Amino acid sequence: MSEAALISQEDAVQALHSAIEEAAGLLEVDYRRDEVLRILDLYGGDLAQGIVAFRVSTGARRSGELDCRFTVPQDVDPYELAVDKGLLDQTDHPVSRLLADIRDNCPVDGYGIDFGVVGGFKKIWVVLPRTGLQQVAALAGLPSMPPSLGNSLEFIARHGLGDTVGLLGIDYRNRSVNIYFGEPPAGGIAPESVRAMLREIDQAEPTEQVLSLGRQAFGVYVTLSWDSPVIERISFAVATTDPSGLDVELDDRIELFVRHVLRSDPDTKFVYAVASQPDGAYYKLQSYYRWGAGVPDIMQLPEGSLADPV
Repeated sequence: MSEAALISQEDAVQALHSAIEEAAGLLEVDYRRDEVLRILDLYGGDLAQGIVAFRVSTGARRSGELDCRFTVPQDVDPYELAVDKGLLDQTDHPVSRLLADIRDNCPVDGYGIDFGVVGGFKKIWVVLPRTGLQQVAALAGLPSMPPSLGNSLEFIARHGLGDTVGLLGIDYRNRSVNIYFGEPPAGGIAPESVRAMLREIDQAEPTEQVLSLGRQAFGVYVTLSWDSPVIERISFAVATTDPSGLDVELDDRIELFVRHVLRSDPDTKFVYAVASQPDGAYYKLQSYYRWGAGVPDIMQLPEGSLADPV
């Protein structure tokens, strides 16, 4: 690697760390500085050009955290590196084999990692080519995939969530998988459909805020684990350039973060999402520290969805 490239990576790491430090201070998150720098140094080979995002969430278990995610070099095995460097423990659990199973059976367009500035390394994102989306049924057949995906194929088809998948998130801490459908329903999801879906998997009755986001959703994804025979959560995501313009009431913590981000970059873009739970929904806001031309493909955004945001 050239000296210029090394300097570029070092500068990118320091700049991102400064942004993390500022946001963590705003949110009163007491994070582990050395651990954050270690993750940035390990995975930051393409950080100067990569896509970078922050996320904050509501709820008692999530409000003390700030998540950061960014794309990583494709020639690096992100799971092997995490285990080798002690960010994840070696395990015989199927979650440890899922990334290899996906890579061996599907075309992969790229990877990303996700870490909490408090909780450390969490997830690996697997991006599938937009021209090579994978059938949900085929992914359900992977040996290490949670059986609940196969159990849910009829549910997914009946509710029209999508036949294909464009993005997967493997959560090694919680031993779960997010499946992002590549062909979300046109025009969002009607309130009666949201109610029926959530009722069928024993989630809390949706509020008007949940129903509003369902109607506006560009994307739907489900969370699965190896410990449950059914879908554990359904999330509805809305792309926007101004979360305050959504037909929802923003949580105080999210509103604080939005103001902070817009002061730094008035042209930034956001994804606001709601995730169902048996005891009530929680909300997530993702902002982009660095946007890139590949983001619409990664997110499977319909053309023009951010040019004419909700």
